[in-house]
Amino acid sequence: MKPKLIAQLLLHIITGLLIFLPVQQSAAQEKDDNYGKTPSEMLPYGNYQDAYIYHFHEPQLFLGAGREKKAPSGLTEVRIGVLAPLAGNVMSPQGNQLLQGAMLATEEANVRGGYKGLLFKVMPHNDVGLWGAAANEVVKMSDEGAWAILGTIDDVNSHVAIRVALKLEIPVVNCGDPDPTFTETGIPWVIRVIGDDRQSSYALVDYIHHQQGHKRVAVLRANNRYGRVGVMEFRDAALRIGYPLVLEVRYDEGETTYDAQLERVKNSNPDAVLLWGNALEMGLIVNQMKQMGMDYPIYASDRSVNPQFLEIAGKNANGIITTCQYNPKGDSPKLKAFQANYKKRFDQEPDVFAAHAYDGMNLIIESIHMVGLNKALIRDKLTDLKTFQGYEGVTGEIILDASWADIGPIWMAEIKEGDYIFSPASWKWK
Repeated sequence: MKPKLIAQLLLHIITGLLIFLPVQQSAAQEKDDNYGKTPSEMLPYGNYQDAYIYHFHEPQLFLGAGREKKAPSGLTEVRIGVLAPLAGNVMSPQGNQLLQGAMLATEEANVRGGYKGLLFKVMPHNDVGLWGAAANEVVKMSDEGAWAILGTIDDVNSHVAIRVALKLEIPVVNCGDPDPTFTETGIPWVIRVIGDDRQSSYALVDYIHHQQGHKRVAVLRANNRYGRVGVMEFRDAALRIGYPLVLEVRYDEGETTYDAQLERVKNSNPDAVLLWGNALEMGLIVNQMKQMGMDYPIYASDRSVNPQFLEIAGKNANGIITTCQYNPKGDSPKLKAFQANYKKRFDQEPDVFAAHAYDGMNLIIESIHMVGLNKALIRDKLTDLKTFQGYEGVTGEIILDASWADIGPIWMAEIKEGDYIFSPASWKWK
């Protein structure tokens, strides 16, 4: 037999044998330790092969100067900037809660003696929600002598702020922006201490599709970055397990009637509806759905964990499932003390932004105690993934991944009789 024919015959034999061999699982499929706690079933192309290179698995190094700088003399206080929507913004109530959480942390630190006798002072700055305004506020905080910055909530302004902070080399602890792409900028001066929408989406996808067995989900979301990026994570996760959205329709902030959008939702024949936006609009949408006889199971983004949502939706909110980045009804002594002290100081219950701001500010304060007044060294301490890894704050365990995003536990929340019932969120897939 000719050599060419022999080679062809061997090729056919080998090809035939390969058909009967099991496809080798990629390393990513064997364990769920992927970036962002992504379940292996939902990794892009994860069922086929490993990627050539994975990003965000190693921390971004900072090799610049600054660690040699001595603390200045003649200081009378230790200033820390806080950027939050404090006025002129739909999120101002949450922004003020963020500020108050930061204030409580510094006030308690000052009772303990401050830093070497110097009192900590919060320098508040308003995030007005205008493109570029956050950049100006970060510059002002740097000019004021802030050693670090806490905030903000708005995802667009958070992105702008950290790019300026990079140029000014000032550490930033974010405690309110859930945008999954926030820490993917690779800026080595930034950490985030609140769970992002990737974590919420994985939990919701698991609950909606695996636990509740829904197959046709329609989404009604805010027409802004918060709605777009948050739903993007849910949409992609659901698609990769075989459940593409039947509809994704938008509404603008400030709308009060949603007839056109809800007619489209109804015509899509869903078996469940997901809302993604702020508490005000989501509450109005829930009421209008009930008025239109749309009795679908309703799921919502974490901003529905808000007294305003319960006030607007009333009894129509019962049965709605959402997520929350911490459990405000936990039995942690640290959490209970924080809640009591906050209520006494500000005459209101702390929300999710107040609690995470309190934790974020305490990390800044503890870093300063450890390394002194040097911005580069404060940055080193916040980002070293050792000192504060597993830090038990009032919001629970803070676990930073290699991009410095918090992937610590989050919670499911079901509304029953006008109250939130919390349970641990899980997406350990079988």
